[in-house]
Parts: sequence; C-alpha cells; structure tokens
Amino acid sequence: MISSEPKIAKPLNAAWIKNYNSKLVSAEEAVKVIKSGNNMVIQPGCAAPLELIRAMVERKDDLEDVTIYHILIVGDLPYTKPGMEKHFKHKAFFIGGNTRKAVHEGRAEFIPIFLSEVTLLFKRDIIKSNVALIHVSPPDDHGFCSFGIDVGNIKTPTEKSEIVIAQVNPMMPRGLGNSFIHINKIDYIVEHNEPLMELPQVDPNASREELDVYDKIGGFVAEMIEDGSTLQMGIGAIPDSVMKYLINSKDLGVHTEMFSDGMIELVEMGIINGEKKTLHPGKIIAGFVLGTKRAYDFLDNNPIFEFHPQEYVNDPFIISKNNKMVAINSAIEVDLTGQVCSDSIGTKFYSGIGGQVDFIRGAAHSEGGKPIIALPTTTKNDTISRIVPTLKPGAGVVTSRGDVHYVVSEYGIAHLFGKSVKERSRALISIAHPDFRDELTHFAKEHYHI
Repeated sequence: MISSEPKIAKPLNAAWIKNYNSKLVSAEEAVKVIKSGNNMVIQPGCAAPLELIRAMVERKDDLEDVTIYHILIVGDLPYTKPGMEKHFKHKAFFIGGNTRKAVHEGRAEFIPIFLSEVTLLFKRDIIKSNVALIHVSPPDDHGFCSFGIDVGNIKTPTEKSEIVIAQVNPMMPRGLGNSFIHINKIDYIVEHNEPLMELPQVDPNASREELDVYDKIGGFVAEMIEDGSTLQMGIGAIPDSVMKYLINSKDLGVHTEMFSDGMIELVEMGIINGEKKTLHPGKIIAGFVLGTKRAYDFLDNNPIFEFHPQEYVNDPFIISKNNKMVAINSAIEVDLTGQVCSDSIGTKFYSGIGGQVDFIRGAAHSEGGKPIIALPTTTKNDTISRIVPTLKPGAGVVTSRGDVHYVVSEYGIAHLFGKSVKERSRALISIAHPDFRDELTHFAKEHYHI
C-alpha cells in the first residue's frame, strides 16, 4: 500500500543528496524558467503534475505563445480554457473530453499520429522541447525517481528537453522497468504530496441495456482467446466484459500500451502469469496506467511489471514477437468494406489514432495472433448504426480495410481477412443490428453485387 506520508529516501552517505537539496524550490519559483515562445511537454494521463500546471497557469500574464504537447490528460486543463489562447496553445496527440471543445473552436490543435511514433518526434528532434513538466516518485537510495504510472509517453521527451521540472510526490507509485530518471537529470524539484487522478473502469451512467451489449461482445471476444495468448486491451466496459469470461483460461500474458484495473483480478488469480510469453516471459509490459488507486497500489514496486517508452511498447515489430498476440480495439464506425474510423465523427475530431494500428498490425504479424475491432452496433438508443454503408463524409480511416481481420459486435464475429468486398459486406451485415440490415443489404446489392 502506498503511504500518504512523505518517504524521501535520504541516507547520509548518498552523494546525490546535496544535489537534490540544492534543486528544491517552490512550484511558483520553478515555473519562472518557462519563457514566452517555449515548447513544453507535460506528463499525461492520470500522472499529470497538477501542482506545476496550476503554478504555470497562475503566471499566464507573463507568458505568450507557449506551446504545450501531450496526449490525453485526465481532469481539468485550465490552459485550454477560453481566454488562454494568447498565452498557451495545446497541441494534442490524442483528444480527450476536456480538450475536444478547444480543438473544435481552434484554441487547441490535433496532431494525427500513431502512438508508437509520438515519442519519436522528440527523439529525432522533429519537435524540440524547451521544458518538461514531470511527476515522479521520491528517489530511491541511489537517487533514481520512477515516472510511476506514465512512463511510455514522457520518458523520451524528458530526456530530450532542455529543462526538466519534477513534481516529487510520495503518492506516486514506483513503477519498474525502463522507468527511471536520476535526480542529476532534473533541474528543479518541487516536493508536493497530492493524490493522483483516477479514471474508473465503467461509465457509471451506462444503462442496463448498454451493459448487456458490452457483455455479449465480451463473450464473443473471449471465445477467440486461447490459453497462452498475450493480450492488449484498454479501459472500459468491453475490456472489462472480456476479462470476466477468462477466469477459466490459463497462462495468459500482457503486452499493452495501457494497463488498468480490469486485469488485476486475473493477475492475482494466476491466470495472467506470462509464463508462455515468447517476449519478456513472466512480465506485464506496458507504457502507462489509466485507472484507480487500486491499480496504483498494485503496481507499486511489483516486479511483474515492466514499463517502457511507447516507441518500444507500441512498435508493431516488437509486438509481433509475442506469439498468439490478441489486440482488442474499438471504433466509432466500420463500413461494409472494413474501413475503421476511430478518431472522428465526420469532420469533427473526437479522439485520436492512439495505438490501435500499432497493435492491429503487431497482432496480425504475430504467430497465431488475432487483431480484433470490437464495437456495439448502434448508438443514440439504437437510432444510428455503427456498421455503415460508407463512412461519414470527412471521417478518418484509422485502420484500413487491408489491416482488419476480425470485427466483433453483440451479434457475433465477422472474419474479414482474405475476404472479397462482397464477402466482407455479407459478414458485416450478419453482425449488424437487425433494424439496419435491410438498408445495408440494399446498399451492398447496388454497389457490391451481393
């Protein structure tokens, strides 16, 4: 269990202690190094350094044209609010609900990119970062802090930043793996004890009918998972539903961009043990955690976890080294040829590319792998089909029809790999909502000669 009391390790014989103490400043003092025109990167997800963000925004009147890069951050983002655009411009690698309005209104911008390549932008100096705001665990006896619950999206950009400001928090768990930064690499240290943000598994507003749909999808997906498989799945009702159907499985592994609460029970039961993994056997490989305190406590100093930068975790060639790799991802809509839109609703950007294509391609090239797109067939109380004749005008194709192998809905599994457009149409119509099958069939007869 993570203590809420400060636990900075300061053994008397540690040479780094004097250096640590010399860097201790208040948040207000630390953020004074941020200058107008700077490029910044902020640790994302539930790991955002809130105290540093608050202090930065407080001195907004001293700043102009500061560009802030990150993927999704959970919680309030004051620098994206109306009136802040003169001071801060957010460039999002993935759009969350708290930035969607800012993107739509032009106060923030969206960068479409595979998650495996976000950190490469910094590694290759395509984006140069002047300042990194990070959130880390207290140092160990050797002066190493852990990036904790988000290693994948921040370690590489931090290493390439000119100035590093760290919020050191005893409530940040100590994630293991390629997840550390020495205090000698940090320029300013702000000690601040604050609970981490949390993201619950399932939408508390989901109806019984919606949960039943997710449950059916989870059952179909679970049927496809063999003993000894390695899993990638995210957060939410569908992954949660899959997990509950795996309690009789054996020797599962995990290689995933994101770990969340839903997998913990299977690890505790020994069902997820990684013993049959062909890459990093016995280890859960992940880039970051989105979840609750339960997950944070579980990973703290837990040797089953290995966290790595996202350019490694999401590399399709690395992913493919896991035999029986099963990648489970969602979609906004799928057309009858198999094209998958996951980042926009028509021309309105909604989320991002994320790691979907990385894992779909990695699983496709895995020995015995299964790349899966899973989605409910309808939205808006069954009034709109998510299996469609064609994608909406302006909708982005995140996963191409050539990449899609399996599509799963609450009505079954459509096998698309190696199938003609005519065969794909029939398969997708068979798992569409019954209310829309006639419309889909009419379109497919006219255009694809079914």
